[in-house]
Amino acid sequence: MSSGPRWYKSSHSEEGGNNCVEVAALDDCFIGIRHSVHPATTFSIERSTFTSFIRAVQSGAFQTL
Repeated sequence: MSSGPRWYKSSHSEEGGNNCVEVAALDDCFIGIRHSVHPATTFSIERSTFTSFIRAVQSGAFQTL
């Protein structure tokens, strides 16, 4: 019996973790994303697109925003 996806918060989240973006592997192809304040509202993104986004963040691509 599956209990659903396991959601993860960043270690950089605020104390108490009540205002965070959370992610979960939904299956082999999709990542789920939600806000901890509204956990019932989620969206999914292809794993490859999510990986590209994370790499861009890590490289500093969005520092000028």
